[in-house]
Formats: sequence, C-alpha cells, structure tokens
Amino acid sequence: MTGRIVLMGSGETAPTMVKLHRTLVEEAGEGARAMLDTPFGFQANADDLTDKIRQYFSESVGTELEVARWRRRDDPVAGREQSLALLQRAGWAFAGPGSPTYALTQWLDTPVPEALVDIVGRDGTVILGSAAAVTAGSWAVPVYEIYKVGEDPRWVPGLDLLGSITGVDAAVIPHYDNREGGRHDTRFCYLGQTRLDEMEAQLPEGVGVFGVDEHTAVVIDVVDRVAAVHGAGGLTLRGGGAERVVPAGESIALDDVEAALTGRSPSGAAPAAASVAVSPPEQPQQATAPGLAQVAKERKAVFDACLASGDADGALEAALELEDAIQAWSHDTLDSDDANAARRVLRSMLVALAGAAASGLGDPREALGPVVAVALDARVRARAAKDFATSDAIRDGLADAGIEVRDTPDGAEWDLVGT
Repeated sequence: MTGRIVLMGSGETAPTMVKLHRTLVEEAGEGARAMLDTPFGFQANADDLTDKIRQYFSESVGTELEVARWRRRDDPVAGREQSLALLQRAGWAFAGPGSPTYALTQWLDTPVPEALVDIVGRDGTVILGSAAAVTAGSWAVPVYEIYKVGEDPRWVPGLDLLGSITGVDAAVIPHYDNREGGRHDTRFCYLGQTRLDEMEAQLPEGVGVFGVDEHTAVVIDVVDRVAAVHGAGGLTLRGGGAERVVPAGESIALDDVEAALTGRSPSGAAPAAASVAVSPPEQPQQATAPGLAQVAKERKAVFDACLASGDADGALEAALELEDAIQAWSHDTLDSDDANAARRVLRSMLVALAGAAASGLGDPREALGPVVAVALDARVRARAAKDFATSDAIRDGLADAGIEVRDTPDGAEWDLVGT
C-alpha cells in the first residue's frame, strides 16, 4: 500500500475513467471514501452535481461516497468540522469540476489542504480533476476570469499540494489538449498558445507547466516517486523553453519530472510502467471526448442507410445505440459540445423515424393508399350530392399534403407531387 495523488485533465466522471477509478479505490488506504463539493459549490445546481457524481461512483465504480460539504469557508462551524472529521478518517478523497479560483478562495488558509496531504500520508489516495487539479500547483490559472471575463493573463497562488506531497513545483494545467474552440485555440485549459507563452514568462524561475490532457490521469506514487500516465492523452512537462511529453501507458520518475520542469536534462530513462502498482489502463473504445461525437456520426450513418433501405428495425436499433452511448456519458460533469451535438443527432434520428412512421419506409404510396382512398371516396359522395365546395376542399387538402388528384373518365387518380 502506498500514498498517491492523482491529477486528471478532464472526464473524471466519464466512462473512460471507470476502470482506473475502480483500481484506485481498491488500492487506497483504509477509511471513508469522501468527496469535496467545493469547486462547484457556488453553482445553483450544486446539489444536483453532488448527486450526479455520487451516482457515477455508486453505479459505475461500485463505491459509495460520503460528502465532505465545504461550499464556503464561512459556512456554519459545525458543518465544516464534520467535513474535516470525514477527511481525517478518509483513505480516499475526490474533488473535481467547477471554478479553480472559487475553490482556492474557499480552501486557502483553511485546514482543508493539510487534510488532503494527510490522506496521502496515511497511504491514501487523493484525486483532483479539472478545476480541482488546477488548485494543486504552486500557481493556478484563473481560467474563468481570463477566458470568460477577459481579464489579463495572470497566475494566482495555488494550494501547492503537488509540492507538499511530492516536492514537484509546478503550475498544473488540465484540459491541456482541448479542441472545443475549433479554429479558435482553446488548448491549455482555454488559454491558447499566445496566452500560455505570456503566462509562462510570468512564472518564477524553476517553476514549470504540468499539462494533463483531457480524459487523462497522472497517478503519482509518492513512495516509489513515479508518475504513471493513464487514459487517452499524455502528460506534457514544460520548462526552460523545452518540452517533454509522456504518453498514456508510460511512466516517468519524479526526479525526471522535476528536471523537465526546470529545463534540466533528465537523469535517464523513465522506469517501466510495471513498477507502478496501478494496473495498466484499459484502452476504451470511446477514449476521448470526441469519442461520443464519433459514435453519433457512426450511428447516424447506419441509421440513414437502414432508413433508405426500408429497414425500420435497423434504424431504430441505431438510434437506441446512440441513446445508450449518451446515457453512458450522462454522469460526466464536463459540459462538452460533443454531448450536445450527439443529442441533436439523436433528435434528428427520432424526427426522421416519426416521419417514416407516417409516410412509410418503403413506397409511400402503399402507406398513403388507404388514407387517400377514404378521402377520394368522400369526394365522390360529395360530387354525387352536388356538394362541389366539399369536393374541392378535399381535393385542395390533398394537394396541400403533396397529393395530386386527377379526374379521368375511369375515375379519380392520384400521385405524389414531384414523383
């Protein structure tokens, strides 16, 4: 058993991290499994997010979380003391999405950072994802203030949990390989290259950038002093004008991490991943955030092909498979454009199915024939009763629906307009 601190770039409650979470929970020290709700504590839906995270760990990971509620540093003393008592008996703790600066405001100069360090010291595991990961460095990115509000690029003091636990002095940047902006550069936790270059110049000498890609976890074993990279992306270490990337499935000694962050030459090759107790990461079919969008694209192609060939069951199955994929990602707290895009695709598929149910998947004349026959029979009766207004209304109504009626010596004939 050994203490660990884990930094996740994003997707901490996504399907891609389920296997790793299970391993980390099983191998953590004895004690409660606790979740800190601080990073999103300012949000109106904070209770819903708490429930969502607990549901993910309960249903997908197989562990029940106790909530260390710490939404504000000035909450009633009794509640804060209960949360601290929970952390003090925890062997595993988790904090994730929200606002880094909000979390820092509520945690700095309180007993919370020390309580997290103590968990690792008791052979426990502390997992910090997304916003919480930002707080772990000696300096932190005020991402909302820069990206959303437009403040000048700058750093704010971090908790320096990484330094306290491992001795590594760095600024942690999750969402390192983010691509949500399309042609607009949103890499490096939405900073983009220009802002990152400007901010790197502001860091004190010897402090580098510890960049964790999305749907990627860096598991740091504090006794063996090894960092193992799991998931979809990699770990990027920047310092002294140089950069070193450690891809998923590989590991690196913390001495080499420090060397890379300060621009010094590494001491040698990184240790083999087998030296790390955590089992090798599973290579998921949906490895990255764009994976959900890819699933949506593939299911839509199958759906369209089935619909064109009249295979109603196949089209419905493709739509249901996409719905299952969306449900599998529903616990992910990351507000991803891919999830919204997938829901739009699913909606279009359902609309198409509804239209097909009305018009028929095969020859639409076969589906419409009985309906048109009834209308034409009513028109014949109206004409026989010399009710020409009703007869014309029936004809015009059919025309509005795209059905053309032609009177012939043999009776009325009909066809679909444009066919």
